[in-house]
Amino acid sequence: MSDLHPALRLEGIVKTFPGVRALDGVGFSVRPGEVHALMGENGAGKSTLMKVLGGIHQPDEGEILIGETPTVMRSPLEAKAKGVVFIHQELSLAEELSVAENVFLGELPRRSFGRVDWPKLNEDTARILETLRVGFTPRTRVADLSIANKQMVEIARALTVDAKVAIFDEPTASLTDAEKSVLFDVIEGLKARGVGIVYISHRMEEIFRITDRISVLRDGQYRGTLETAETSEDEITQLMIGRKLDLSRRQAPAEPGEVALEVRGLSCGELYRDVSFEVRRGEVVGFYGLVGAGRTEIAETLFGLRQPSAGRILLDGEEVRISSPSDAIARGISLVPEDRKGQGLVLGMNCRDNMTLPQVGDLTAGPFVSDGAEVAIFDQYRDKLDIRTPGWRQTVGNLSGGNQQKIVIGKWLSMHPEVLIVDEPTRGIDVGSKSEIHNLIRELAGHGYAVIVISSEMPEVLHVSDRIIAMFSGRIMRTFSAAEVTEDNLVQAISGIAPGKVA
Repeated sequence: MSDLHPALRLEGIVKTFPGVRALDGVGFSVRPGEVHALMGENGAGKSTLMKVLGGIHQPDEGEILIGETPTVMRSPLEAKAKGVVFIHQELSLAEELSVAENVFLGELPRRSFGRVDWPKLNEDTARILETLRVGFTPRTRVADLSIANKQMVEIARALTVDAKVAIFDEPTASLTDAEKSVLFDVIEGLKARGVGIVYISHRMEEIFRITDRISVLRDGQYRGTLETAETSEDEITQLMIGRKLDLSRRQAPAEPGEVALEVRGLSCGELYRDVSFEVRRGEVVGFYGLVGAGRTEIAETLFGLRQPSAGRILLDGEEVRISSPSDAIARGISLVPEDRKGQGLVLGMNCRDNMTLPQVGDLTAGPFVSDGAEVAIFDQYRDKLDIRTPGWRQTVGNLSGGNQQKIVIGKWLSMHPEVLIVDEPTRGIDVGSKSEIHNLIRELAGHGYAVIVISSEMPEVLHVSDRIIAMFSGRIMRTFSAAEVTEDNLVQAISGIAPGKVA
């Protein structure tokens, strides 16, 4: 591989939006047959750079070269025609169409008189799906697929053309370990064909497993490129955020207060069974387990999104029945959902309206909502949570992932809950913002909140939790204190080994 003839080169890219210089003279190149990581905090400019490359934004200055040929990308279709394909984190699928129709959307094979050649469409799709080793067919309706399988359809789209460059944007966010392994095999296959691959991810273990080089952006500027084999997580992190992070485990949990939430023998059909636990004020209880363990389903039951088939829920020692989210909110339970963009925010609304949405009925002045009261709430939690936005009028969809998550947390804190449930608090968030969210969770516990954290990341659940509940196949296997938990006994517990046999 040589830098003399890269598959892709961007030189001096500048892009300015009103009040923001998103890219400031960024240069970046990808060799044929390499996996090149592009890293940076949320808001560093990665997405803007990729949108310039994909023809969504036009650069104010700078040049794009495919091979040695200067190129102008006027649209995503033009970028694809020139051999640049994208696998997006945000799914862009037509839910009611078949897998095959989605894979070749806009490029359906035709017969005479413009009729779709359905046999060829399904055969071509079947060949692509075979390389991905998926369990669905070309005729399957996309709406009937899981999130993970929808992501595989998004990946299949990229395999329909003879790509020169493939951009993977957080491709494993919704994938199981088995599906990740298939994806990495696909990437190796593309690499072997000489395709240059840009890999965008916040997951350091993936970056160091599959990439050849790492380039870092910070504040819209290029900060450097390092050979993956010659660098470390600490060095990359410092390039990204300009400081070291404290990711050590908590060794001395604060003394918790009274029991705020108690769950006794809770069951929900086959999703989870006979679950009992308690959460005290001033305590963070982490839930950890494999996909399908039942963690999110328990949270949804506590928030009134699911109805239990058995068991009891007690708040401050009093049994309560929670039939809906409004019941949960009235009882002082709030849920920061796993899917912040789909379930936690209205992306087209501004920051203020998102933050005050659950209590808008209480902020009325006659027939109108009190703008002053809404702005006061937003200002209070923007300052308290250090939300970085030009002002309350900013559209939430334009914020970084970390600041979006803070808006969701602020929305529920403004309701003054007794129990705060946070499901996957840092999914899709860069390491700097992740550290801020972790510190925020600990601060909330320090102010007397009873906090439940559900996470698929072992370092995260070890770092923030006072106690950890390990689940396997809908059951609690063991509850660990911060002092006794280790990575080994936690893995054993979530793998279904009986508590008495855990080392």
